[in-house]
Amino acid sequence: MSAEAEFVVAVDQNAYLSAGATRVDAVVSVTATGDAAPAVAAEALEMLIIDTSGSMHGDRIASARAATAVAIEQLRDGVLFAVISGATSARQIYPKRGAALADAQTRAEATTAVRKLSAGGGTAFSNWLGLARQIAEQHPGAIRHALLLTDGQNGDSPGVLEQEIEACTGVFSCDCRGVGTDWKVAEVRKIASALLGTVDIVAKPENLAADFHAIMNSAMGKRVADVSLRLWTPKGAQIKFVKQVAPEVEDLTAKRVQTGPLHGDYPLGAWGAESREYHVCVEVPTQAVGAEMLAGRAMVVRGGSTETLAQGLIRAVWTDDDALSAKVSRKVAHYTGQSEYADAVEQGLAARRDGDERTATARLGRAVALATAAGDRDKLDMLEKVVDVDDAATGTVRLKGKVSDEAEMELDIRSRRTSRVRGEG
Repeated sequence: MSAEAEFVVAVDQNAYLSAGATRVDAVVSVTATGDAAPAVAAEALEMLIIDTSGSMHGDRIASARAATAVAIEQLRDGVLFAVISGATSARQIYPKRGAALADAQTRAEATTAVRKLSAGGGTAFSNWLGLARQIAEQHPGAIRHALLLTDGQNGDSPGVLEQEIEACTGVFSCDCRGVGTDWKVAEVRKIASALLGTVDIVAKPENLAADFHAIMNSAMGKRVADVSLRLWTPKGAQIKFVKQVAPEVEDLTAKRVQTGPLHGDYPLGAWGAESREYHVCVEVPTQAVGAEMLAGRAMVVRGGSTETLAQGLIRAVWTDDDALSAKVSRKVAHYTGQSEYADAVEQGLAARRDGDERTATARLGRAVALATAAGDRDKLDMLEKVVDVDDAATGTVRLKGKVSDEAEMELDIRSRRTSRVRGEG
C-alpha cells in the first residue's frame, strides 16, 4: 500500500454481558483513507451491459445510447473496457473481442459503436452475464466491474440464471439499474446482491445519463481489488451472522469462505476512499462473572492474502452489574432498527402482492413506526405513497387502494439504504 493508503477498523459495542449471556453484538466500521491506492495500481476492467431487447425501443434505447456514451467518457486513460449488447443473446459491440484500453481514440470509437445500438429480441440475463464473465476471466487480479441496464423481465429457463450468477460470483462485481417499471426488483436484486453491487430504479429514461455518470464516477474511484473482512473467533464460538449495515443492508453470512480452522473471509469487493459498516453477531460460551475473553478479531485483508491491513477486537466481559450489561451500543441499536425496517418493508410488500392485507398492514405499519422512531423523513415519505398513516408512532396504517408501480418499486429497492448514526455526518 502507498503511504497515504490506509485501512482503519473501529469496533463499537457494549462488551459487558450479564451472567449466563452468550450473545455478543458489535458494529465493525471499515474505512479506507487517502486515495486507497496500492503502490502498484491494480488493473481495472469496466464492462457496460446494455439491454437492447425489443421493449427498449423509442425513448429508452435513445436514452441508453446517450447514457452509455456518458459512461464511456468517464473512463480514465489506461482502464480496460468493453461494451455488451444484451437481448436473447449477448453481443460484444466494442471492441469485437477482449477489452480495449481507454484513451481518446478508443473512447471515440466505442461511442460511435454505441450510437448504432437498436432494440430487438428478448431478454436472457444469463447470456449477458456469461459474456461479461468470459471477458473478466481474462484479467485475474484486476478490479473487474460491470454496469448492467435492463427494462424487462428475464426469459431464461428455470435455474439457468442462478447457475450463471454462481459462476460469476467472485469474478466481477455488478451494479444493476432498471429503467421504467416493467422489470422485477427481486430478479435484478438477485444479480446485484450475489455480485456485490447495487440495484436501483431509474423510472424516467431521461435520467439515465446522470445515473450512469454517478456510477462510473464511483467505479473510477476504486483502487484496491478483492478486499475481504476476515473474522477470527475462539474455539467454541460461532458467528451467528454478518451484515453490511451501511451504506446499505446486505446479509453477508452465506458468503463466508472458510480460510482457517478458526477464521473465515467475507468478500467486500473493490474499495476506494470510503467507509462501510458491518454488524457482527457472535455466540460465545458463557463464562463466570468477572471473566473476560476475546470474542472475535475483525481483520481487513486483500484477496486470500495473509497480510492484515487493519484489525479491531471484539470483547466479552461478564458482569453482575445490571447498569453495565443493560446498556446497548448506540450503533448496534441504530443498525438493528435499520435492518428490521428493511425486513418489514420487504415482507409487507411481498404480502401485499400476495393479497395478504392483514400481514401487509402489520409489517408496513411496523416500518412506519421504525422510520418515525429514527426520525427518517425520507423513509416516511416513501411509505406514505403506499399506506395512509393514522398514527405514525404506533405504526397504525391503512393500505392505499391504488399504488403506482414506481412508488412500490422505489420503496422496495431503497428500503435497504441506511442512514448513519446521528452526529456522525
